[in-house]
Amino acid sequence: MSHRSQAQILEEEIIPYLTHSVQEPLRCLPLDLKDRLLEIRLRVGRPVMLVHNDGDMVLSEGNTLSKSEMEQTVQFVTRSSIYACEEELRQGFITLPGGHRVGIVGKAVLDEGRIRTIKHISGLNIRLARQVVGAANPVLPYLVESNSFVSTLIVSPPGCGKTTLLRDLIRQLSTGIPRLKLRGYKIGVVDERSEIAACFRGIQQNDVGPRTDVLDGARKAEGIMLLLRSMSPEIIATDEVGSPADILALEEALVSGVRLIATAHGDGIDDLKQRPVLRELVERGLFSRIVILGMSQGAGTIEAIYNGQELKSVFVRTPIIRGEDDETKTCRRPNTGLRYG
Repeated sequence: MSHRSQAQILEEEIIPYLTHSVQEPLRCLPLDLKDRLLEIRLRVGRPVMLVHNDGDMVLSEGNTLSKSEMEQTVQFVTRSSIYACEEELRQGFITLPGGHRVGIVGKAVLDEGRIRTIKHISGLNIRLARQVVGAANPVLPYLVESNSFVSTLIVSPPGCGKTTLLRDLIRQLSTGIPRLKLRGYKIGVVDERSEIAACFRGIQQNDVGPRTDVLDGARKAEGIMLLLRSMSPEIIATDEVGSPADILALEEALVSGVRLIATAHGDGIDDLKQRPVLRELVERGLFSRIVILGMSQGAGTIEAIYNGQELKSVFVRTPIIRGEDDETKTCRRPNTGLRYG
């Protein structure tokens, strides 16, 4: 599977969903800025904002987004059927082909105290999915014991690269990693929000490896049990665990001899311990490794790697490393940061 630049992805998978007044300024951006783009934020009556690796900026000075332009963009994003997207709207976002997530705000419509849908949409946040080949290189050596991958939990606040790291771990483990003496694993992915493999009509848009089976759109707990019954995975991977049902399904997988890769929202170990469901993950040592991501040196900074049973650091800090290919070498030095992308 070929790997496209972020500029190509922007042109092919994002720009077609935008109005002409936004399309043209985006096309005129410098190539290096397109490649660093993380988010496009649209708000009615406000200028369109771009979020990139080094901060944010106004797309076009003096221009604001009109209500009609927002309505037209919503029609594009929902493919002219907002009712067909009601389940996604209930969660506050829509996933585009390619795994790009469009966050949505406006007037919440409640049903028995719970959000049923969102109307009078006033803001969209288009988060560009990024496949960073080699993103997992700096962490992989710490996730192996006796020539075997161990169950790993990736923790970070939103926007720090959990899914990017997860995706590359899946790809490399599925392919096999000769330098670490790891064969290719059969991996089952529960991709509830279509952000990991970015399946569109059943076809994976992202490279997640040759031995990977993807269950797209299923709830995590149900999906994990389905994969256990039907696909004989050696590793199960999923994104953003957090419900009691998720934890029970993860435990069932572990009892079945399956290793896990999962992500969770949090600022670190102490933050996880403040949340009852995730605290159970930590205190029971369900994961052999816990990787903490942050922003201290930009998105993708690997702040710490812990032994999940003892909660002791196993991470020796290394210089900033950008994922390029699977043979990137890491140079060990103390007291410096580590970053994958």
